[in-house]
Amino acid sequence: MPATPRNRTVARLRPFASTIFAEMTALAVSQDAINLGQGFPDSDGPVSMLDTARQSIADGLNQYPPGPGMPVLRQAVAADRLARYGLDHEPDSEVLITVGATEAISAAILGLVEPGEEVVLIEPYYDSYAASVALAGAVRRSVPLARSGTDFVLDLDALRAAITPKTRMLVVNTPHNPTGTVFTSDEVGAIAEIACEHDLLVLSDEVYEHLVFDGRTHTALATLPGMYERTVSVSSAAKTFNVTGWKIGWACGPSELIDAVRAAKQYMSFVGGGPFQPAIAHALTHEQKWVKELRDSLQTKRDVLYAALVGAGLDVLSGGGTYYLCADITGIGEHDGIDFCRRLPQRIGVAAVPVSVFTDHPQQWNTLVRFAFCKRDHVLEEAGRRLRTLGASRS
Repeated sequence: MPATPRNRTVARLRPFASTIFAEMTALAVSQDAINLGQGFPDSDGPVSMLDTARQSIADGLNQYPPGPGMPVLRQAVAADRLARYGLDHEPDSEVLITVGATEAISAAILGLVEPGEEVVLIEPYYDSYAASVALAGAVRRSVPLARSGTDFVLDLDALRAAITPKTRMLVVNTPHNPTGTVFTSDEVGAIAEIACEHDLLVLSDEVYEHLVFDGRTHTALATLPGMYERTVSVSSAAKTFNVTGWKIGWACGPSELIDAVRAAKQYMSFVGGGPFQPAIAHALTHEQKWVKELRDSLQTKRDVLYAALVGAGLDVLSGGGTYYLCADITGIGEHDGIDFCRRLPQRIGVAAVPVSVFTDHPQQWNTLVRFAFCKRDHVLEEAGRRLRTLGASRS
């Protein structure tokens, strides 16, 4: 009789052996459901960017690009940060091109946090944060967002209380995944004050920096007093230009911090996305009008999904930016978000993800579910029609 296979995964990574996205996507496929769970668009980015990528392949840019990234892209990232935020990054030493923002996040934590030091996360959090802290052998602390009406706000007292003498880094994500919250200038300012007071490094995940709605603005942490020298700012092309599969991201900051990120990154992937790098440089330089149109279209899509969720009898929260809306399912008699999401594809042909899996305190988040609205109009409208049947089934 064969022996039961042993789990050979190291203990610190066992909690991260699978992701909720893989599970819910598999359920969506098996039920031919509309996948509003995983945050990827179903339409392409600007044509000129795609043409530039094709031309780069035809021109033979198919081998290893330079380790820090192609100069043309590093220069374009620096120029974009200067134009929008007034941050003057030196392209050769203060901009690093990575294999998506996820690699930049992992490399920043690995390169800057010693084993046993503490990293403070704001929960719910993007799932790679916790795994990256575990990879570094560091200790994770988390501070929950608080509900205020239909919004989420930062609990500054809880954040201050989470800081200890062992705290090395604070990870901040705004616009925020998974809740869609956009931190106010006051909240960002308070984070900066705490970081400076305790001499903390800050990892600022700004992947959704362009996708803010209703006249809101994104405040880049590195622009605030005392923050440039302690902040690694991370972003990517994925959500800005509808190319999640290209995996082109970047980290920006003072050279001594970027050197640390590079030290880890170069042994993770070394480089990636050679022919895509000039295409993203082109898009950053020439397609800002397309980005604005994308933002406007996503705001309209958000409103469509919002109406459908309300029509289903759900209480909808936040929605200030990103691809996502969160909804509370207690209004339709549900109390377990994981169970609800596992049943939803078969029940109505729509997939979503439970927010509790992005937290260290799941009981506080168990009735919240995240839906993505970054889909073509007819797909979103059909998803809305299906969602409304949840409400109809209760009457």
